[in-house]
Amino acid sequence: QVQLIESGGGLVRTGDSLRLSCAASGRTSSVYAMGWFRQAPGKEREFVAVISWGGDITYYADSVKGRCTVSRDNAKNTVYLQMNSLIPEDTAVYYCAGRNGFGVPTTLSAYDYWGQGTQVTVSS
Repeated sequence: QVQLIESGGGLVRTGDSLRLSCAASGRTSSVYAMGWFRQAPGKEREFVAVISWGGDITYYADSVKGRCTVSRDNAKNTVYLQMNSLIPEDTAVYYCAGRNGFGVPTTLSAYDYWGQGTQVTVSS
């Protein structure tokens, strides 16, 4: 099993930046891709970004492309999501997810492990 714990969320203003972290523990050697998803009130959980084990493959949702950067430090078993130029539409609970095996999917069902989420609120 793999445990994921997100941190770094908070209340910020439009235009501010935040860096979310996701610390993994347990059988982390089985995890290849790490993704970030978010869920706003009343909406379905949606894809934000994903990164491969080596960090050489990344994908982003169109809504965050150019404003967010996903990275990982395998020595620390930690994945990061740097978010810049935040807007109120970014307000959501942000979840990290881990996938066993190869592939860098953008769909929720492809992931095997999930964190409990961290709240990001952007005020206008």
